[in-house]
Amino acid sequence: MAIAITAENFDHEIKKATKPVVIDVYATWCGPCQQMMPVFHELEAELGSKYTFAKLNVDEAREISIQFGVTSVPTFIFMKDGVIVGKETGYMGKDTLKELLEELF
Repeated sequence: MAIAITAENFDHEIKKATKPVVIDVYATWCGPCQQMMPVFHELEAELGSKYTFAKLNVDEAREISIQFGVTSVPTFIFMKDGVIVGKETGYMGKDTLKELLEELF
């Protein structure tokens, strides 16, 4: 299951992650975010051994969202060795998200 990012676990789980990280920045009230949820979980089931999958609720972790420069949801943030290597906003299909992962990492 994807890691729920909080201010308390952010450094340990994300900045110090040993695998590349993909973060789903979402809101519970966001329709496209809800549509992305099963896609994100399917990819995690397939690729969880290669990547760390995490979720960031903008309403619960507002400071981190601001730090990442998130202005709309859903946003996907791709990090490697604690550094952002890519960011995409909006709904995308499973194949598109998978291609992005492979391209960026």
